[in-house]
Amino acid sequence: MKKRTLLLILCCTSIILQAQVVIDLSGNWKFQIDRDDVGIKEHWFRKQLTESIYLPGSMPEMLKGDKPNINTQWTASLYDSSYFFNPYMEKYRVEENFKVPFFLTPDRYYVGPAWYQKEVTVPADWKNERIILFLERPHTETTVWVNNRQAGVQNSLSVPHVYDITSLISAGKNKISIRVDNRIKDINVGIDAHSITDHTQGNWNGIVGKIILKTTPKIYFDDIQVYPDLSNKKAVVKMVLKSTSSTATPVHLKINAQSFNSDKVHTLTPISHDYIMKKGILNCEMVLEMGNNMLTWDEFNPALYKLTAELTNGKKKEVKQIQFGMREFAIKGKWFYVNGRQTQLRGTVECCTFPLTGYPPTDVKSWERIFRICRSSGLNHIRFHSYCPPEAAFIAADLVGIYLQPEGPAWPNHGVRLGNGAPIDKYLMDETIRLTREYGNYASYCMLASGNEPSGNWVAWVTDFVKYWEKTDPRRVYTGASVGNGWQWQPQNQFHVKAGARGLNWKNEQPESISDYREKIDTVMQPYISHENGQWCVFPNFDEIRKYTGVNKAKNYEMFRDILHDNHMGHKAHDFMMASGKLQALCYKHEIEKTLRTPDYAGFQLLGLNDFPGQGSAIIGLLDAFYGEKGYITPKETRRFCGPTVPLARIPKFTYKNDEIFHATIEVSHFGNAVLDSTKTTYTIRDEYGKIYYKEISNNRTIPVGNCIQLGEVNYPLASITSPAKLNLEVCIEGTHFANDWDFWVYPAVVETNQGNVYITDTFNEKALETLASGGNVLITAARKITYGQGIVQQFTPVFWNTSWFKMRPPHTTGIWVNNNHPLFKNFPTEYHSNLQWWELLNNAQVMLFSDFAYEFEPLVQSIDTWFLSRKIGTLFEAHVLNGKLMMTSMDITTDLDNRIVARQMRKAILDYMNSPHFRPVSHVKVQQIEDLFRKPTPVINMHTKQSPEELKPSYNVK
Repeated sequence: MKKRTLLLILCCTSIILQAQVVIDLSGNWKFQIDRDDVGIKEHWFRKQLTESIYLPGSMPEMLKGDKPNINTQWTASLYDSSYFFNPYMEKYRVEENFKVPFFLTPDRYYVGPAWYQKEVTVPADWKNERIILFLERPHTETTVWVNNRQAGVQNSLSVPHVYDITSLISAGKNKISIRVDNRIKDINVGIDAHSITDHTQGNWNGIVGKIILKTTPKIYFDDIQVYPDLSNKKAVVKMVLKSTSSTATPVHLKINAQSFNSDKVHTLTPISHDYIMKKGILNCEMVLEMGNNMLTWDEFNPALYKLTAELTNGKKKEVKQIQFGMREFAIKGKWFYVNGRQTQLRGTVECCTFPLTGYPPTDVKSWERIFRICRSSGLNHIRFHSYCPPEAAFIAADLVGIYLQPEGPAWPNHGVRLGNGAPIDKYLMDETIRLTREYGNYASYCMLASGNEPSGNWVAWVTDFVKYWEKTDPRRVYTGASVGNGWQWQPQNQFHVKAGARGLNWKNEQPESISDYREKIDTVMQPYISHENGQWCVFPNFDEIRKYTGVNKAKNYEMFRDILHDNHMGHKAHDFMMASGKLQALCYKHEIEKTLRTPDYAGFQLLGLNDFPGQGSAIIGLLDAFYGEKGYITPKETRRFCGPTVPLARIPKFTYKNDEIFHATIEVSHFGNAVLDSTKTTYTIRDEYGKIYYKEISNNRTIPVGNCIQLGEVNYPLASITSPAKLNLEVCIEGTHFANDWDFWVYPAVVETNQGNVYITDTFNEKALETLASGGNVLITAARKITYGQGIVQQFTPVFWNTSWFKMRPPHTTGIWVNNNHPLFKNFPTEYHSNLQWWELLNNAQVMLFSDFAYEFEPLVQSIDTWFLSRKIGTLFEAHVLNGKLMMTSMDITTDLDNRIVARQMRKAILDYMNSPHFRPVSHVKVQQIEDLFRKPTPVINMHTKQSPEELKPSYNVK
């Protein structure tokens, strides 16, 4: 009992001692909006503010500010002005039902200065201490007054604002006033930078992280940076000591370190040194000998160390703890190497998308969740697009094992230019210095870029940027900026993040998995990371709307739901999401695999693993904005084609006649923890019911780290497949969970088509009318003859990014929904969604617009329109017309059928069905409605603006 009592006393004493050096300022603060910006002139820091607010938090969280309306001046570029003019949108422009389609809608919005004020009692024993006010993640500029005297102004978007208020504060009651201003003023980071834009987190006002007063001795640590040296098994610790005392004072400095986040324990022997500290700064350097038991940090084994540094000055002591990892992130030739092991980066772009709060979390647990989801999806890398996350993200990434690329908080574009002498030039350089000083010890901080897609004289600026950093800090690698394909190459870069070697060429060529991107990057001498791969759209999941319970509401989704409902297809929402999602996942799979089979392809950055709520609503994620699953693919399924070890198959095509031989060359991309010794690989071909047609097990072989590693071949004659069938090739590395698979389709080489009693025409002519009037059957093959639907561009791949931001740039569709249980598809194997066999029928095929058809009418193959319009469109339908039955398609099932075997099979399936007793259309269509498909013009889409994003402009190097 006595031991327990003593332990309790010690614990309480510890808490008291802690309370003496830190005062938590979270809680209620006095508050007032300074709408007319008169607070400084009228000395609001002297008066008591009239309202209250809770901090940490933002104004929108606390419902402070204005309800958004049609006159709100957003911090964002808007390129689709149709919202402001379209009569249909009038109901969303009124105050009581205000909604915007461009991004999420906050409950409250305010841009300008706001004041926060709190009375704080300072202990008497703080009298001889240095006192700091620490503000984590204010947004954006803070000005601080303590007891009516100004402490300074800070405007970092990346690191805490720290004020030394020693001379301004005293024992007893003190008043702290903070003015936060979220306007863009002289320093313009760009209205679309994710550090500030309403497209993602939003331009909020507040302070959302730790808010504390803390003390240090008058002699204290100003900075500690740890430089791992793996080759010599040591860590160089560089410290900056600072003294505000005018007396020369002896100090004792001691450091030690102990491992954590690993099953192995490694405790180092402490080392110490004595110094005489004079007023000012003293630079110190000490070396930790890590020895043979040194633990290294990487994605597979993220072992960490906690450095404890103690600075003793008589009875005064400051203790600092620094988290670091023994990690080397280096470049050799065209590849990255982590601790000497060749590494490929599989990343996603994190765009500061946090709908519930509108700002990035400052707690470790939230970031751990995100990073573990990324890891479960096969990723090992995150790029933070034009912003730097809070410290909690680095801590979590260290724990999980993720390679991070933070950026300066700028997209110096769309109204601002870099390198032209504007204040952004100095600010951006200073910001990267600040964030590297603040987060530079974290092992996960491996890469740095100045920001996203600059304009102006930016090449010269980023050249100096990279030169500075490669000379200043060797702990990571540097690139000037993350840029699209239209931007110049940056010759000084240590590595490149650039578009160009990405995407799929399915607009012009049939799907295959033989090609790669080598011709796009073969002249690039540095590691190449592809910029913003993917951007494949999926139809919105309206079930997500209920998730938006925080400051930002998915009113854009509500608008898109209304549009679908008003076009009498509200019941199809889930079907459209699932069908388009399957196509989206297919495109991501094939694009990612194409990167993995490209020689010297050092990495990719997806845009994105999760949805992007802004820039017109870019619904491009395999996961939703909350990193939640949507229902059509799981992280485990994603990891089959996106992970450290991925079996790959180079297949020349995915549709075959049964007199051909299916051929695939098998290889593997292996960037795992070690060489795979004595492995066998299994190749299996089975049908959709599980029947195995082919199985082969390869001989033992060693798989080294790298890609383009050949494993074997599959050659399978298809003669035994006598009916149309979908088959699947699966490649598995035995004894592991590494496996991948590909669907392919086989059709009979000889197809007998019976026209029967069907009249076939490519126009709606007199004979077609007579046949229908007399109760006959008519097939209209109207490929390239449709006018009502012309201009709605359908390609096999879905919408890129979204049609609002890119001003209706084609394609306009996101796949198809197929009534695959319909008897027509008995001899045409298909799922309810697009798969590769549909490319031949759908790519660049006209669609028919059914806006004038009955509300309940549904085509058999329904194209899924952009969600901004949700027009009822399709490529195949059946109907009763007059006394007869009509089948009509805008797909080409007529030309070159000897070579277009999918079209040939579709034609046969249609005619077999039309000649069967199952041909019983449900819908009734009028003659004029059919005639209108051939002569009525498609309504013109008016964007009401000539402005466009820079990505659409032909030349980009603007000075």
